[in-house]
Amino acid sequence: MIDFLNSIDTQLFLFLNGLHNAFFDPIMYWLSDKWIWVPMYVFMAYLIVKHYKMKGILIILTVGVVIALCDQTASHLIKHAVMRLRPSHEPSLVGLIHLSKAGPGGMYGFVSSHAANAFGLATFLYFVLDGRLRILKYWLFIWAILVSYSRIYNGVHYPGDVIVAAIIGTLIGWGMSKLFLYIENRRLKNK
Repeated sequence: MIDFLNSIDTQLFLFLNGLHNAFFDPIMYWLSDKWIWVPMYVFMAYLIVKHYKMKGILIILTVGVVIALCDQTASHLIKHAVMRLRPSHEPSLVGLIHLSKAGPGGMYGFVSSHAANAFGLATFLYFVLDGRLRILKYWLFIWAILVSYSRIYNGVHYPGDVIVAAIIGTLIGWGMSKLFLYIENRRLKNK
């Protein structure tokens, strides 16, 4: 069963990675770059604090916890336990992969930290923010999908790496949103 899933994952990876072209290559490279998103993060933090005041600061701090949980789960817990080679390090795929100028990445790729972090952030804010920031809530899921897809396009993750990471990030984001809202409701009741 595992061999069958790996075969499907590899074939889907080769198809999606093979869709590269000169127009999208730089776009997908930048979508994967974490520093390009700093202005978006700053703008998001500004909007959240502007709309929610002190609660906004607590939301931002909890976002940090969500990202840390997603990143540590993906990068340290799962990647080192599973030790599945990235497609960019898989000997049988040499010459078949289009790699971005970012290079092959670390040795192991299951699961994608980028995808886990992006979906954790999007899910947490989806459940915590109200309708005033509705556009931001939906934009974050589009952003998470684009970042995740860029990892396949750039040759450093199989589709299964990003799908499982998206599920993990979503579960962590959802769980942390429930905890945040529970604590926030208790705090308001005690006022």
